[in-house]
Amino acid sequence: MAVGTGLALGELVAGLVSPSLSPVTAVGGAVIDVVPPGVKDWAIALFGTGDKMALLTGMGLLIAALAAVSGIVELRRRFAGAAIIAIFGVVGLVAVLGRTELTVIAVPVPLLAALVGMVLLRWLVRRLGEWPAEAGPPPAGPGPEAQLPSRSAQPPSRRRFFQALGGTAALAVAAGALAATFRGAAAVVSELRSKLALPAPASPAPPIPAGAEVRLESVGPLVTPNRDFYRIDTALRVPVVEPGQWTLKVTGLVEKEVSLDFAALLAKPLIERHITIACVSNEVGGDLIGNARWLGWPVRELLALAGPRDGADMVLSRSTDGWTAGTPLEVLTDSRDALLAVGMNGEPLPLEHGFPVRLVVPGLYGYVSATKWVTGLKVTRFADDVGYWTPRGWSERGPIKTSSRIDVPRDRRPVGAGTVAFGGVAWAQHTGIGRVELRVNRGAWQQAELAAGISKDTWYQWKLELPLTPGQYEVQVRATDLNGAAQVEDRAAVAPSGATGFHTVRVDVKS
Repeated sequence: MAVGTGLALGELVAGLVSPSLSPVTAVGGAVIDVVPPGVKDWAIALFGTGDKMALLTGMGLLIAALAAVSGIVELRRRFAGAAIIAIFGVVGLVAVLGRTELTVIAVPVPLLAALVGMVLLRWLVRRLGEWPAEAGPPPAGPGPEAQLPSRSAQPPSRRRFFQALGGTAALAVAAGALAATFRGAAAVVSELRSKLALPAPASPAPPIPAGAEVRLESVGPLVTPNRDFYRIDTALRVPVVEPGQWTLKVTGLVEKEVSLDFAALLAKPLIERHITIACVSNEVGGDLIGNARWLGWPVRELLALAGPRDGADMVLSRSTDGWTAGTPLEVLTDSRDALLAVGMNGEPLPLEHGFPVRLVVPGLYGYVSATKWVTGLKVTRFADDVGYWTPRGWSERGPIKTSSRIDVPRDRRPVGAGTVAFGGVAWAQHTGIGRVELRVNRGAWQQAELAAGISKDTWYQWKLELPLTPGQYEVQVRATDLNGAAQVEDRAAVAPSGATGFHTVRVDVKS
């Protein structure tokens, strides 16, 4: 109870003075930074976009266990439990000092939380210590009435202890509720976002072609709604960035350093494009991929103002929370629509998707390109700098691999005999899909009906109707890009450069 109250008060104070950084998020971020890539892959495969909640839950259970230990040892030896809580505070302080979002005012917060926990622990233990001393020996005689004193006979110290415990619990609940609901700066930024009017694009997104959606039940929408768009990043708490204070700096191997604020960015000739982005942790058949209509300014135009020097081959983008991605320079300067995005599906970026500004780059996995809350672009070389995930075992450049997915029917779901409709999506961003095929029980490939794609930078929907009699069937899908290259059949894990293999479903056809 003492540790929980101190933690809750610490989170509340952090919410008021340091919205982007608290002891809990600092420790959680440090854990994310040091875990091996295999653990990260396992967590995403098991929990998907709920990986952060799983981490926080695990941290909560570990803290609760250590707090229980501190209470037990404090009761037996004075200041021993308080020393454990002090270690909590030191760990939190070290974690806070190691975060990029660090501000001077955030430094004392973990120490304050630990101090509150230590004081409450000593107070509660003293109250508990008074109880047995005042209770006296139990009454003699047989029967249940001899086991417990009557309510009126209970010692005042017992009542004082439970009153203290109840008061501490009430304080913890109140602080936790306020910390969860009142995030001063976050509330301000959310309000600013809701009132932000994005400019009309100088180059609107081309209309979605007729027939681009197969309109098959259980095949998702061609354009992913913001609320359903996957989110994979290392931020336990969404960074809070006020648009009026946002600045992007281009530095490094450039002829001229460039600084850009949000108002200047909105005044640029923005373009709007549909672009599909994907996470490198997306398993074969997975859903860590989405398609949206993005509004932004081409990165190549910003880099042209800076003038990259000869020998530069990488741009290291940096988020406000310190996360980095190393993107090939040629990808950001060629004709593709790599964007400094400010809008998503007709509205300002959601806070969790990078508000006010993020990078969106067609053809590359997000870990080397999709920097949210972006604040810096350093023109450099792969030989000199690395992004966040590269030294953790992931490949350097991260091109998205051609892949496809069966969305309907679902794996191992029974269907009725007769004509069975299969449908799904296929993608080869910045190359485009030329053909999608299915095969049943490892037989001949049969070409599916491929819907008109929005562009080569988005996924394509497809469908195929097959006559199936009662029985068990294994159905696989493969895609071929517009260059004639088929997706790789050999199964490979997501690390180090993205999963490969044919998505396979087992279909139980009933009579």
